[in-house]
Amino acid sequence: MLNKSKIIAHRGASKYAPENTIAAFKKAMELGSDGIELDVQLSSDGHIVVIHDEKLERTSNGSGLVKDKTLKELRELDFGSWFSPEFKGETIPTLTEIMELLQDWEGLLNIEIKSGPVIYPEIEEKVVSLVNKFSNKNRVIISSFNHYSLVKIKKIDPDIKTGILYVAGLYEPWTYAKKLDAYAIHPLFYNIVPEVVFGCLENGISINTYTVDDPYMIKRISEIGVQGIITNVPDVALNAIN
Repeated sequence: MLNKSKIIAHRGASKYAPENTIAAFKKAMELGSDGIELDVQLSSDGHIVVIHDEKLERTSNGSGLVKDKTLKELRELDFGSWFSPEFKGETIPTLTEIMELLQDWEGLLNIEIKSGPVIYPEIEEKVVSLVNKFSNKNRVIISSFNHYSLVKIKKIDPDIKTGILYVAGLYEPWTYAKKLDAYAIHPLFYNIVPEVVFGCLENGISINTYTVDDPYMIKRISEIGVQGIITNVPDVALNAIN
């Protein structure tokens, strides 16, 4: 019998709190998520900040690019009001703060490095250093759509688990994953077909698929044996697989 898929909260429990904020991560833990996924970029003064978009407009009251703002400038922005007045004043977190928040939590942390179209020099070194500082790399996966970034991660620290994010169908993705020495593939859920799942299972490659919110799809994807399901609604997902 296959093990149940782990439910990974996409940018935290982002259906119920503003994405990539401490409120969203606390909600994910409260709902019983098996893991948390988040995105990282660098401020202009080199701090690792947790945010998805390269531009500030969608998820804050600021404007411009993350890369052009210091941490102090980013901290002055409101990252909650766009979602709901209830979250007014929610600030952008640093990865250090999130690692501290999750230090005693037993779940998986999926750190997605945003590296393109904006390229952040040395972001890989900074993320690896922080993961090792908190001594929990056995519970961390670093993923990216920039696969050069994943190769660099493995050169810095071969023991860190990496996940290959992709959208389009890859032919024999387990072969590609082995070439990059990746622990997992992270495909868009439309790519979850039996031959991919079975090929990965036979070759020791994990699958964490994104972003699945429909209960029927969550249940079906879990039943065919993927290791992780990344979702905005971890409570719905947990109910669906249980």
